[in-house]
Amino acid sequence: MIPLTKNDLINAVAAHGLSKRQSASVVESVFDLMSKCFENAEDVKIVGFGHFRVRKKASRRGRNPQTGSSIEISARRVVTFKPSKGLKSRINQ
Repeated sequence: MIPLTKNDLINAVAAHGLSKRQSASVVESVFDLMSKCFENAEDVKIVGFGHFRVRKKASRRGRNPQTGSSIEISARRVVTFKPSKGLKSRINQ
């Protein structure tokens, strides 16, 4: 499996007629906008692709695998992704 990098995204956008500098600006703008939404605990829904949602995870007891001792894992927010029906069908063809 080959990971998709930010540079790959910039090149893909540039293939549609924009310069690399303009493409980089577009990609950075999209990521910045999404990051700001996540910081404010707002969801991001991209029709035809999927739904990014910020969820709260409660604190819980965990175990340190090196020592075996019990530790407290603090509460935090995480981003989850649920693909759209269209994306699911394209993946499972």
